[in-house]
Amino acid sequence: MPNIRRLLTCCLLAACALDTTAQELNAKVAVNHQKVQGTSTSIFENLQTSLNQLMNEFHWTNQQYAPHERIACSFNITVNKYTEGENKFDCTLTVQSSRPIFNSTYTSTVFNFQDAAFSFTFQEFDQLEFRLDQIDNELTALMAYYAYLIIGWDLDTMSPLGGTEALRNAQTIVTGAQSFTSKGWKAFEGNKNRYAIINDYLDGGLEPLRRLQYQYYRNGMDEMATNAERGRANITTALELLKKAKEDKPMSSLPQLFTEIKRDELVNIYKGKGTANEKEALYEMLMSINPSQSNYWRRIRQ
Repeated sequence: MPNIRRLLTCCLLAACALDTTAQELNAKVAVNHQKVQGTSTSIFENLQTSLNQLMNEFHWTNQQYAPHERIACSFNITVNKYTEGENKFDCTLTVQSSRPIFNSTYTSTVFNFQDAAFSFTFQEFDQLEFRLDQIDNELTALMAYYAYLIIGWDLDTMSPLGGTEALRNAQTIVTGAQSFTSKGWKAFEGNKNRYAIINDYLDGGLEPLRRLQYQYYRNGMDEMATNAERGRANITTALELLKKAKEDKPMSSLPQLFTEIKRDELVNIYKGKGTANEKEALYEMLMSINPSQSNYWRRIRQ
């Protein structure tokens, strides 16, 4: 919950007034248009400005966030093709969010995903507005979807299943976006698109993954600064929930996505530390979930 986020960051920003409220996201949106030639750059600059305003000024929930509690996140949009006559953008989005770790200057990546089907229409000087009960603009739907996903995942790290309301809003957007013709919104298009991510994450079979978020962060990462051994042991216990999530919903890509997000962090936590049995069990579990990252998992055993 935001109160816990205040606890995590107040030591760094004690001068901030506790009764000050702000929007939930501290977002940085960047639009890279180097692949597009022969087009005025003003359309891309206006798009970037409009998206930064939307993400940082819109109130996505009724939660009260102080300025220093806002969730750090980035949206890097690469324009692969721009059809000027149709005002159509075909892009790739890389979205990432992070969370501060208690009693440290370390920030941990919570969500990291690349959306290769990030397509929409936008005309220069369009006013971007979002309404959850009226999903009729693909660009605002896309950005709102990831805003709610980021908030939901972040709240899950603060309290058990704490992000449910925000996550359901993301699911509402997917339901309302079924009339859009662009890829990423529909069930039959793959197991790692926008539809699959939110529907899997809210599925009862993946509740262990959601509960893992809290155990991993609050009982694990937030303990590391004061007692590294206890924090690491709690992370080891928490990761058993990842194994259960994979067993309960084997076709979901989310357990694999979690390992891709946390691979560097897990190596840093375990390399040269912990018992041989602990590391071997973790290695076997991670290999069973995501063997494509074997180079990282082998480093855990060192």
